[in-house]
Amino acid sequence: MAIPKQKFTLPFFTLLLVNLWSNQMVIMAMESIPIGVVLDLNSTVGEMAESCMSMAVSDFYALNVDFKTRLALFTRDSSSDVVAATSSVLDLMKNDQVHAIIGPQKSSQAKFVIELGGKAEVPIVSFSATSPTLSATQSKYFVRTAQDDSSQVKAISSIVQAYGWREIVPIYEDTEYGNGLVPFLLDAFQEIDTRVPYGSRIPLYFNDTQIMSELHKLKEMKKSIFLVHMSASLGSRLFLLAKDAGMMSEGYAWLVTAGLSALLDPLGSEVMDSMQGVLGIKPHIPSSKKLESFKSRWRKKFTISKPQSKINELNLFGLWAYDTVWAIAMAVEKAGIVHSRYVKPNTSESTVDIAALGKSETGPRLLSSILSTRFQGLGGDFHLAGGERVPSAFEILNLIGKAERVIGYWTPERGLSRNLYTNGKIAYSTSKNKLKEPIWPGDTTQQPKRLRIGVPLKTGFNEFIKVEWNPEDDKPIVSGFTRDVFVSVVEALPFPLPYEFIPFVNKNKQSAGTYNDLLEQIKLKNFDAAVGDITIIANRSTYVDFTLPFSESGITMVVLTKRDERENMWIFLKPLSLELWLTTGIAFILTGLVVWVLEHRENKVFRGKPAQQLGTTLWFSFSTLFFAHREKVVNNWTRFVLIIWIFVVLIISQSYTASLASILTVKRLQPTFVDVKEIRKNGYFVGHQKDSFVKDFLVKQLKFNDTMLREYSTPEEYHDALSRGTHNGGVAAIFAGIPYVKLFLAKYSSKFQMVGQPYKNDGFGFVSLSFPVCLSHAIPQYIFKEYLFGRR
Repeated sequence: MAIPKQKFTLPFFTLLLVNLWSNQMVIMAMESIPIGVVLDLNSTVGEMAESCMSMAVSDFYALNVDFKTRLALFTRDSSSDVVAATSSVLDLMKNDQVHAIIGPQKSSQAKFVIELGGKAEVPIVSFSATSPTLSATQSKYFVRTAQDDSSQVKAISSIVQAYGWREIVPIYEDTEYGNGLVPFLLDAFQEIDTRVPYGSRIPLYFNDTQIMSELHKLKEMKKSIFLVHMSASLGSRLFLLAKDAGMMSEGYAWLVTAGLSALLDPLGSEVMDSMQGVLGIKPHIPSSKKLESFKSRWRKKFTISKPQSKINELNLFGLWAYDTVWAIAMAVEKAGIVHSRYVKPNTSESTVDIAALGKSETGPRLLSSILSTRFQGLGGDFHLAGGERVPSAFEILNLIGKAERVIGYWTPERGLSRNLYTNGKIAYSTSKNKLKEPIWPGDTTQQPKRLRIGVPLKTGFNEFIKVEWNPEDDKPIVSGFTRDVFVSVVEALPFPLPYEFIPFVNKNKQSAGTYNDLLEQIKLKNFDAAVGDITIIANRSTYVDFTLPFSESGITMVVLTKRDERENMWIFLKPLSLELWLTTGIAFILTGLVVWVLEHRENKVFRGKPAQQLGTTLWFSFSTLFFAHREKVVNNWTRFVLIIWIFVVLIISQSYTASLASILTVKRLQPTFVDVKEIRKNGYFVGHQKDSFVKDFLVKQLKFNDTMLREYSTPEEYHDALSRGTHNGGVAAIFAGIPYVKLFLAKYSSKFQMVGQPYKNDGFGFVSLSFPVCLSHAIPQYIFKEYLFGRR
């Protein structure tokens, strides 16, 4: 079916011409108000801002056809140079007589331009110079339609607090923009007790080798939590190099500020791939039909006008630039500015004479009108206070794949929240439970954090673990064998493991409980791990997990030794027992009596007075002990008796000599007790270390009565209790772990002795949450299992 041709009549053409003529007359009737624009046109922000401001002028006056004024934008390219930006502003003021300046784009440029605006009384309106060092206090003619960088500091500190990061390293560019935020960050981190041990400042002129060197320095320092405050150009290089350095893997966490988060789109797939798992923060832009319509129109227009551009999505700075034009257009109309000019003083006409610029007649009126302008723009509520945009809510982003995922929000009233719009009054929160679970670098959900290592406070055996307080800053100083072992293991790991030692004490800096109480705090997640002389035992393993033991294992008994026999004047009696001495004496007398009976009838030597016969008999018998007898015997039976007696004497004398020599040459330490049953049967007191599991061992396994147990803390108390003994308020024995006993004997080895077979246990170990949720959100499970927990 053919489409009939339309017939255009004379009235139609007449109506069309009238409409075009009327629109042209409206435009001609508007007062043209020159506004200067200074941008870095080759930058992402500059390209986008120029297109958005052009559309802003068209959209505004299409909607406000009855306005008497119309903005005329005069754009200059500052080429990312401070001098060029200042020169562009001078040119716009002198030659174009502009009533306001939009820009310049960077904080370093704005620092100088603000002074020019103050002298010429021309409002300097910036939508992108966000450094906190710039403010209306420098010049009342400086107006910031962007959010001050310092407005995000509370949100950043809430995130750091939520994830329990007790230490963080800022990495920032060495510019006005980068340096301006650092003092605010340091104050915020100090408030939440987060340390900043080092700040990495990267100048713009650094090449990749220099940046990589700085990253390696941070890696060697075992730092793992970083806050990046940089422009997109420098930030993209940093993350590419960080990935090459192995710092975008498990165990690391990266947080970027709004300046970089707002410019993720044009960074490219390679850069986005290097930033996987990074957290970011940026001002929240409320969605609206007007915004979605503008995005669609902008995308079509920008693609046609700049097909080679890498920009695909509208960003925050483009919206702020759009709203800035609308705000100035409203302010100009409200101020009724027409036929205005600069009032020049009587000075030189030189083009380089700043004083020759004069002052804008309408500057004060326009400034007042801008500051009082308020409307609902594309970027949200446009509202200025103190010459700056009032901060709004912040989005918390997580970079996953090629997109950014919003995991929560932060507002000054409610802190962190998963949803921005909620009903009812909600208390301020800094809990990570208010956020969605992020994906961290290394494609893991395990959160990198600074481990809170619980340390017991001991009053004895400080060689194992010792806690002192620095008198200057009152911070704990931890030392000792177990601490040194832990530090050595951590330093050997191929990844950073941030940690801090926290003494297990109360408000008065006294021990807050037993070792079991300390391990209970790990179960309650008040500590991530514990380091100290903590023994691995079965019942503890039901709620915490231990590393492989790193000390000798076992419980043993230490007792007092008997007095050194060499100090006894009767030591010569020791080789023979009392029974043997009595037997020898009786045999001595009987042998003498038998010899007398057999010899006194025939041998004159054994005759005489009774006393003489008794003396001769005893002397003869005694002299045979040393084979020194000289009396002759005549009876054969006597000789037979003497053969037996001398043989017995030979055996006794040789045994006596050997035993006495052994006693005199070898130090023989004899324990006072060697049998646990003897101690328990006699009801003697026994000791154990204070707050130790050994108490339960003695009661449950060795069956000691609880009333017979006494607690001791130091080697000195061990010494005193054992020295006093069972009958003088002391103890018969002390039961302790082999490491403690060996340390005790190293000091008092001369008086005490370790006796009996050790009762087996697993020795000392480090403690964390039950495996495999060990050291939750801290380090990769498989690496921790291999290096600390061993393969099971």
